[in-house]
Amino acid sequence: MFARVSQLSRHLSRTLPNYTHRSAAAVASTTMTSPSLSSGQQKNMIHTAGCLIIGDEVLGGKTVDTNSAYLAKFCFSLGMAMKRVEVIADDEDEIIEAARRMSKNYDFVVTSGGIGPTHDDITYQSIAKAFGLELKLHDKTMEKMRRLSRPHKSQPNFDWDNPSPALKAKMRMAELPWDPSKSEDEQVIYVKDDLWVPISVVNGNIHILPGVPRLFEALLTGMKPMLLPRLKDPEGKGTYRMLFSTPLAESSVAEYLTELAKKVEPKGIKVGSYPRWGKKRNVVTLVGTDREYMNILEEEVAKGVEGKRVEVEGEDDTDAEEDIKKDKDA
Repeated sequence: MFARVSQLSRHLSRTLPNYTHRSAAAVASTTMTSPSLSSGQQKNMIHTAGCLIIGDEVLGGKTVDTNSAYLAKFCFSLGMAMKRVEVIADDEDEIIEAARRMSKNYDFVVTSGGIGPTHDDITYQSIAKAFGLELKLHDKTMEKMRRLSRPHKSQPNFDWDNPSPALKAKMRMAELPWDPSKSEDEQVIYVKDDLWVPISVVNGNIHILPGVPRLFEALLTGMKPMLLPRLKDPEGKGTYRMLFSTPLAESSVAEYLTELAKKVEPKGIKVGSYPRWGKKRNVVTLVGTDREYMNILEEEVAKGVEGKRVEVEGEDDTDAEEDIKKDKDA
């Protein structure tokens, strides 16, 4: 997969001129040139996100997926609702079905994996088929790859100008799904000056990223300035999470939390309860975007769960100290 060519990770991308992104429901393109959005652009606001992890190695336990967790935190920080994460095999039919469904259901879709130089890297071709597109050798990506990457040490005689199996394999990474009815800026994004790896955009809202975590993270982070104008909060303040530590069992706070959830739901706030196995305190959370209202609730919630607000889960644990004291007493 892409990991085999991680040494190629000297990549380039520049600040995108005008990236046009459509949500799944959009029928017209919108150009993001300013945080001030027109009424037409408002239709294409990003509210929901989905993640598609593609790779037999993840399903087989060879590789641990960390990209979906990174994306979830990224979306949370921007106030974007992450709705779904799927892990599927390197199987064309599965990729086609999942890509179509997720593009339809979510505003912002990110795929991870399956875009390397080997035979099992079929993400580009599968997503192209999903939307009736051809693959096109993207000259700009090839030029960047050639300029910024270095052949592996096992390929001392590699020549960019002479056909070879190795060159053909590398070219697979520059054969992108292509819609002739759309501009290049709508379909290919470069986000960093030292990255040649492109983000291929299909159907307006599917963003195809490599599976190598450091590449995935760099590319996703580089997209942030392009996404901000499309968010509910263009300043990117994101979602707010409040944590409360409680010494009570979940069953003891269940009734109160049920009533609290009903009370805050109209404000778009979710209430969560999370047991901490083997610890003396559990955690209750409030998650939403109305920080002012949530802060007003702090005293009420702390009293309701007979606990207190904390900044980090477990910060008030005293288990270790109590265990030491017990050992001394024994």
